[in-house]
Amino acid sequence: MTQSSGVFIQSTQTDPVVRAGAVIRTEYERLHALLTPLVEPQPTAGAGGGEKDGTGDAEGAPDRVTTAATGVVGEIRRHLTASAETLHAAAAHAPESRLLVSALRIARSALDRHVDALDTAGDSASAAAAALRVEAVLSVHRAVEEDILLPALAALPGGVLPPLVADYETLLRGGGLDTSAVIDVRPIPREQRHPLVFARYALLTPGGAFTLVNNHDPKPLHKQFEAAHPGAYTWDYVEQGPAEWQIRIGRPNHQPCT
Repeated sequence: MTQSSGVFIQSTQTDPVVRAGAVIRTEYERLHALLTPLVEPQPTAGAGGGEKDGTGDAEGAPDRVTTAATGVVGEIRRHLTASAETLHAAAAHAPESRLLVSALRIARSALDRHVDALDTAGDSASAAAAALRVEAVLSVHRAVEEDILLPALAALPGGVLPPLVADYETLLRGGGLDTSAVIDVRPIPREQRHPLVFARYALLTPGGAFTLVNNHDPKPLHKQFEAAHPGAYTWDYVEQGPAEWQIRIGRPNHQPCT
């Protein structure tokens, strides 16, 4: 292996877009694997050893495919909620990606209808048809998120993509986000502090704010905010040392014209 190829492999392994893409790809592949049995249901043995066509049990027992669909629907909705509350929410407030998120939300509305149809499917044929439509829209979502959304988030100031992806994974596991009004960065490793603060800012809705707690005046962070979001943030000192510094960081109701 040449030195240049070794550098390339190392850079791709540490590139936040590449790492985030791997997380997103794994989740979509998992959902695809869950949907496949619904799209291609296997025949079931009927009374007398014959095969049935998967359209339902003649004796009224719950159809295995439609029962399985309920579990798949829950997993898809968990994914959609996780991406909406992290990746999409952060991109929605950035002028560069605002229209992209609007388009994703329109597609999400169509996807929700197909997921609802899958959830209420009364037989295997209806479930298969709905699952096919869900797969088609999910494929579009995956391509847009991998190819456009993740690079757009990586371009946002402050290195916000890694903490956003971590939040996305937390929601996928059934956990909850830390939405407390106070972020105490003192126990957090120094290299993770600024990305965490910028990621929290990225998720703020207009008028929202949080309080940053530190053991020093974060002037470098303030300079980064001014360079990245001039006129689009508020920075108010609540406490100014000497042992503890508190700064209330917010997103004003009215954003500057871009």
